[in-house]
Amino acid sequence: MIFRMTDYPLLVLVVSFVILLFSITTGSALLKRVQTPDQKSRDNLSLVLSATLTLLGLIIGFTFSMAVGRYDQRKNLEEEEANAIGTEYLRADLLPAAEATRVRALLRDYLSQRILFYTIRDRERVRQVDARTAQLQAELWSTVVRAVEAAPLSPSITLATEGMNDVLNSQGYAQAAWWNRIPRAAWILMFAIAILSHLLVGYGVQNFTNERVFLVVLPLVMAIAFFLIADIDAPRAGVIRVEPQNLMSLAGSMGPR
Repeated sequence: MIFRMTDYPLLVLVVSFVILLFSITTGSALLKRVQTPDQKSRDNLSLVLSATLTLLGLIIGFTFSMAVGRYDQRKNLEEEEANAIGTEYLRADLLPAAEATRVRALLRDYLSQRILFYTIRDRERVRQVDARTAQLQAELWSTVVRAVEAAPLSPSITLATEGMNDVLNSQGYAQAAWWNRIPRAAWILMFAIAILSHLLVGYGVQNFTNERVFLVVLPLVMAIAFFLIADIDAPRAGVIRVEPQNLMSLAGSMGPR
């Protein structure tokens, strides 16, 4: 599995702070060895720096909006999945007695796996849950197919079949939303502009030693912003995560397995 640093928001916080602090120090210490800016250069630098920081702010705002949009999508799809499972649990009454009992038992097991999908963090356990979920989906569908084969023209069984189709589709939509992350290119662009802007800030500082405390604030604020974006965008590793409240409420209404 390819390592993705943004899956670890705290790592993003530390790494981005160190890189940006090093960038602002480099701009002050190394670039001035090449050329110390005069007043005219400072005026031009101020213009370029203002434009760069404005662009960086826009990109951070746009990326944050992307992360929040994906978080809202995951939350809405969790609600839709709970509704689909709950509806099919009721529609199981439309199936023959044997299939209805089987479907209800499988749905309770399936619901517990879906709750685990939203709550666990260990990648190995996630793969186990995905495998068990796929197995339960196959069993649910085969149970409904048997009922259809016994009474292919029954409107009630058709309704139960459509409900099962919604259950399976809702899981696919939810999984796709968890895979829908902020593109790496957006992260790279944002980090690149942040590094350049910090180099310019350091280059424009007249006395880095006296203003060192104040210059730590900018890298820290940027690092916190990156941390927040990564935290919201990471559906499984972040502090801000989608809690399966609707699925857990449904599990409580279904009773024990």
